[in-house]
Amino acid sequence: MSQTPESLQNVFDGTFTRMREAREAYAPQLCLREVGTITSIATGIAKVSGLPGVGFDELVEFPGDVLGIAFNVDADEIGVVLLGAYWHLQAGDEVRRTGRVMDVAVGGGLLGRVIDPLGRPLDGKGALAASERLPIERPAAPIMDRAPVTVPLQTGLTVIDALIPIGRGQRELILGDRQTGKTAIAIDTILNQRGKDTLCVYCAIGQRASAVAKAVATLREKGAMEYTVLVVTEGNDPPGLAFIAPYAATSIAEHFMETGRDVLIVYDDLTHHARAYRELSLLLRRPPGREAFPGDIFYIHARLLERATHLRPELGGGSLTALPVIETEAQNISAYIPTNLISITDGQIYLSPSLFELGVLPAVDVGKSVSRVGGKAQRAAYRAVAGDLKLAYAQFEELETFSRFGARLDEDTLKIIEHGRRIRACLKQPQSSPVSVPAQIAVLLALTAGLFDGVSPDQMNDAESAVREAATNLPDEVVARFDTADKLSDEDRAMVIQIARNALEGFLPKGKS
Repeated sequence: MSQTPESLQNVFDGTFTRMREAREAYAPQLCLREVGTITSIATGIAKVSGLPGVGFDELVEFPGDVLGIAFNVDADEIGVVLLGAYWHLQAGDEVRRTGRVMDVAVGGGLLGRVIDPLGRPLDGKGALAASERLPIERPAAPIMDRAPVTVPLQTGLTVIDALIPIGRGQRELILGDRQTGKTAIAIDTILNQRGKDTLCVYCAIGQRASAVAKAVATLREKGAMEYTVLVVTEGNDPPGLAFIAPYAATSIAEHFMETGRDVLIVYDDLTHHARAYRELSLLLRRPPGREAFPGDIFYIHARLLERATHLRPELGGGSLTALPVIETEAQNISAYIPTNLISITDGQIYLSPSLFELGVLPAVDVGKSVSRVGGKAQRAAYRAVAGDLKLAYAQFEELETFSRFGARLDEDTLKIIEHGRRIRACLKQPQSSPVSVPAQIAVLLALTAGLFDGVSPDQMNDAESAVREAATNLPDEVVARFDTADKLSDEDRAMVIQIARNALEGFLPKGKS
């Protein structure tokens, strides 16, 4: 039976419709992708061929959901830095482009959490409550978007707040030999931000698991986790994770800064960061330079720390204060990486092993430490005493060295030495015990007025505690003027000194009170 033209048209239309539906059903699975192949793999890096369109810093995906960053983009192959457990990978495995750069989750949902640089939670508290992501590599704020550093960031450590002040938006380097208290200063500064409307980001780079656990326990015990984010890589993590950790942490901090908040970020420490980058560069066959570091070792830290700033009021007025930590060897602050960072930052806090061994904690060497910005942001009450205090302490240190030779000293020299010993005693401070601004100012004014000179060295701790306790009775309007006044008035100075004198009456010999 022959078919009519109409029936043939209907058959054709039905077949065409079924073909179109089948094509639409499989359309999501049919997409053009660049797929490459692993040619070789080593510790933390992989060489990949067959991705002609890949860009520098682009993320690529390996089997097992392992990510990598394209670092070397050569004509025949690319060198990829691996960001996860890569032990199951082998030559011949497929590699796919993702078309995006490395980014990290940001937002208020990260506060109180411990995460890795990829944004994966490490604290067992479930998924992160963050809907926004930012690239880990971002350009620093332009010069015209920046404001002067005018507001102090109180560390709670008297020796730093008085003699080496830090302003919000500053970059202050903490350096010293291993086990001299560098991390302790950073953690104490975070603890002191409680109730001061400052958020904190602590970035642990290649640290021992026990050291990270200790830092987390301290922050939890003191109630600091509610305003702190921890970005953690441990010593056994791939070097690629250690390399991207500070950049990821800075993007998290920048998100808060751009909403108008004041943020403190600690990089602990950039020695491990530099070594991880050197390891990756050597494995990728990049030309080595001084101490086998690649030629751009200065640039990787400069572009990181340049992101710390204080934004103009029109842009929210937020600030990002950076405290990078660096480890020296045998007190050599003129080594390659320390001098690089000293030249990038706005000052340094140097911790001396000699002072540490003497029990002077925190072991800050005032002579080798400097703040190139913080004095402009320091409170007027501190400025009123800091100059005299630093000069008296420097004179004491010089004369103390001289007196060790057994020379006969005159009475004035002995007075300077005794006064310096009282200053050193007052600058000592237990770990995790930040001191409030009024208590610090009361002790410093009592020092400059010579009120402690008659106190026995054995009683200095109790005498200092008595002055701090007495400072809690200062009138509220006086305490408010410590924060707002451009100059410490004679009346306020006299009132504080009188309160300190009354507190010290029980520690002075009769006739000296």
